[in-house]
Amino acid sequence: MPPEINTGDTAWVLAAAALVMIMTPGLGFFYAGFTRSKNVLGTIMQSFIVVALVGVQWVVIGYTLAFGETADLPLLGHGVIGNLDWFGLNDVGLIPSDTYAVSVPHEAFMIFQAMFAIITPALITGAFAERAKFSTFLVFMLLWSFLVYDPVAHWVFSAGGWLSAFDYFGDDSGINALDFAGGTAIHINSGAAALAAAFLFRKRLGFGKVPMEPHNVTYVVLGAALLWFGWFGFNAGSAGAANGQAANAFVVTNTAAAAAALSWMFTSWVLSGKPSVIGAAAGAVAGLVAITPASGFVEPWAAIIIGAVAGVVCSLACRLRARAGLDDSLDVVGVHGIGGTWGALATGIFATAAIGPVAGGGIDGLIEGEASQVVDQLIAIGVVWVYSFTVTAIILKVLDLTLGLNVKDDDEELGLDVSQHGERGYVMDSGA
Repeated sequence: MPPEINTGDTAWVLAAAALVMIMTPGLGFFYAGFTRSKNVLGTIMQSFIVVALVGVQWVVIGYTLAFGETADLPLLGHGVIGNLDWFGLNDVGLIPSDTYAVSVPHEAFMIFQAMFAIITPALITGAFAERAKFSTFLVFMLLWSFLVYDPVAHWVFSAGGWLSAFDYFGDDSGINALDFAGGTAIHINSGAAALAAAFLFRKRLGFGKVPMEPHNVTYVVLGAALLWFGWFGFNAGSAGAANGQAANAFVVTNTAAAAAALSWMFTSWVLSGKPSVIGAAAGAVAGLVAITPASGFVEPWAAIIIGAVAGVVCSLACRLRARAGLDDSLDVVGVHGIGGTWGALATGIFATAAIGPVAGGGIDGLIEGEASQVVDQLIAIGVVWVYSFTVTAIILKVLDLTLGLNVKDDDEELGLDVSQHGERGYVMDSGA
């Protein structure tokens, strides 16, 4: 007899998937506000089109590689990548999966996970904003999803992944890395890729010499608000059910974002003499990033600490990046790479078995007496940083030698809106 579908759980997972979907266009507005006006459409388009591109890739092959039964590979063994049994969503149907989210249709779990696969490569685009060749960008997004996101998602999220606490819960011989909603698989993964991209793409023309102020701070705040709103689906939806863990994830998500918005704002106030609006918005995002891996495992008091530290550390990381002269256009490394790293580590520190059921149980962290959890978290952090940075750098180098990464100088001066898309974000001319 097939597993019984819980309609309440199904409604919540589908609603959460919709919340996560709106995050990627929201990210487009967040990023676009930081750019100059001649690049606003090009920047929004990079996020918007990823919804379509990865939306198809995930259905065809991404889902089976990330969540299919782990393949037994020569030399590499188990836990590296999923098999092709679910290629084209074969056998992914209307009844629950025996392995994942057993109270909702398998298709519901699949489409929820699709939204994570979509937003992760979109996050990287902030590292090369205002200078990427659109045709090469499409190829890069597709290759990165296939070669980086899908394997890492399998390691971290799948039942057979070699870093996954889901598979090895209770087995001290395995690596029980906790990642409730994507601190390693999404934020460290995209942050490491962004660092590689910042090195491989040439700097924007005039970088460090001419002003490159955000053209529309209201877009930044609007995008941050959409991200904050959608993040409730991102984290609370990862419970896979309408239950207590989902409620806790919802509470700690809001709490960490609030604490980080305050701490970044006060940091900017101390360092620059003014409470920055951009700082408050970026701080909220940093807090959301940091709480993501911990949201199903920590109590609200811990979320305040996680968020407050994230706001300060990510703010200082972005200032350090600017002083170093690295053209990570929109500070993806400082917010997602550093914020995700702190969040993954904090998960190992603050996790409590009282909150987090993983495959029927919970895991304690350092404060609860399990120092080994910090070690597992550090292993996952290091592995994902190295793998994502290395493979991303290889992909980009090959594309640079074949298709070219950057637009021509004249096209960059003109702006991506006109040079890449033949349109303008703002029409200031009078008349019809």
